[in-house]
Amino acid sequence: MDTVFGIPGTHNLAIYQELDLAGIRCVTPRHEQGAGYAADGYARVTGRPGVIVTTTGPAAVNAAAALGQAYSDSSPLLLISPGVPTDHPRQGRGYLHESKDQSGAIDALCAWSHRVSSVREIPAGVARAFGQFAEGRPRPVHVEIPADLLDREGEAKLAPPYRLMPRTPDPEALDEAARLLRTARRPGLVLGGGAQRPGAREQSVGRLAMRIAECVGARVVTTVNGKGVVPESHPLALGATLHLAGVRRWLASCDVVLAVGTELGPADLWEDDYVLSGTLIRVDVDPGQMYGDHVADVAVVSDAGLAMEGLHGRIEQAGAVPRPRQEPWRGHIPEMDELTARWAGHIAALRRALPQDTILVGDNSMMVYHGALVALPMDPPGRFLFPTGYGTLGFALPAGIGAKIGMPDRPVVVLAGDGALQFSVQELATAVELRLSLPIVVSANGGFGEIRDEMKNRGMTPVAVDLHAPDFVALAVAYGARGRAVGSPDDLHEALTEALGASVPTVIVINE
Repeated sequence: MDTVFGIPGTHNLAIYQELDLAGIRCVTPRHEQGAGYAADGYARVTGRPGVIVTTTGPAAVNAAAALGQAYSDSSPLLLISPGVPTDHPRQGRGYLHESKDQSGAIDALCAWSHRVSSVREIPAGVARAFGQFAEGRPRPVHVEIPADLLDREGEAKLAPPYRLMPRTPDPEALDEAARLLRTARRPGLVLGGGAQRPGAREQSVGRLAMRIAECVGARVVTTVNGKGVVPESHPLALGATLHLAGVRRWLASCDVVLAVGTELGPADLWEDDYVLSGTLIRVDVDPGQMYGDHVADVAVVSDAGLAMEGLHGRIEQAGAVPRPRQEPWRGHIPEMDELTARWAGHIAALRRALPQDTILVGDNSMMVYHGALVALPMDPPGRFLFPTGYGTLGFALPAGIGAKIGMPDRPVVVLAGDGALQFSVQELATAVELRLSLPIVVSANGGFGEIRDEMKNRGMTPVAVDLHAPDFVALAVAYGARGRAVGSPDDLHEALTEALGASVPTVIVINE
């Protein structure tokens, strides 16, 4: 651990004193929710846990939305916060930042919350957190240290985290999965965020998936969190289009489906009651995924890299299966033009301007999930970070800051609507302070455009969705950033190219 995200406060000064002595970098966002999203962005691109330090009460709760998002997207975050003292009465006594049950509140949104009871228990609580990150499904956790323990002296033995032991796949399950894929008439592959983890096996899962697809004649689709794990320029790749009705119909028609590192949840499919008709092979490090909405016919509980290596070896050894030639998919899905027409020109400009290794960080905004998700193809080593499932707003800017801190030599670009950006626009100050080269592309439609459209579709008169927005260009300049409004796609291309070379953040506004 070399970086933490958080804000100093009265009760956590002892922590900050030790962080400074240890030479750990302390990044100070302007809001604890921003600290959580920044830690999430950092974790997603580096593969290392993102660490958040807050003070008690409102500060810890401010970070809770980010923990909920990280839980949904399986990001390894550690929140460390003080809590009320060990002798604090349950009924309360008016203590500063007092919460009735801070640990219990945060426990409801993450994998677990551990309130330590002694100095010697502190190392064990932290080791438990890092052990969880190393083993199984990574999810956020919280360690609460009573405020009186932080300045107390005592004996504490450092506890190492659990030894990293990637779960080895069952050979018989791999044999059956390989047989089913080789004999399938209409096989399909679905790759999720669990296939996208950075580290030694990054991209290898995607490469192995494409080799398997070529051997058995299968198309490959990804979830949003899986976007970028396989080259979307490949003729067999359908991109991150699992939410499109045409792709869902194709997947339902497959007689064998291999799903790797994905919940196949309603937030991925944009459909609550979706049914697969074929045989389902699931590869996941979380055994609980085998019994979700889509029960596995063949369950491979394993690290995705190890499972795909074993599966590919078996299929390759048996030889390729003769299959008809598959045509490239782009332009053949009717919904694509309808969903992306509003942003097609500007998304094309983005595609021309962005280097292949760009990390694109999107907010829950229409330009992202109706536009860039489908119409901006991405090949490795490009990455696409997005808040799925929990579906928070305000994610993109602070997560982009965290991603840029984690990967300073990679281009990072933020995409957000004007409504989403205003949830965390104050983090412009953080990006300026850190002198980050960070283009921030804002699609401005005067409020919450998606909700406005949903109201109209219900026959409602839009209410409470048309919002006053600031002059984002002037606001950017006031923060010390650069700002520019663009009209045409060519203007956007030019502005983005300049922003990628700037020494401070640049806010680029597209008025829809």
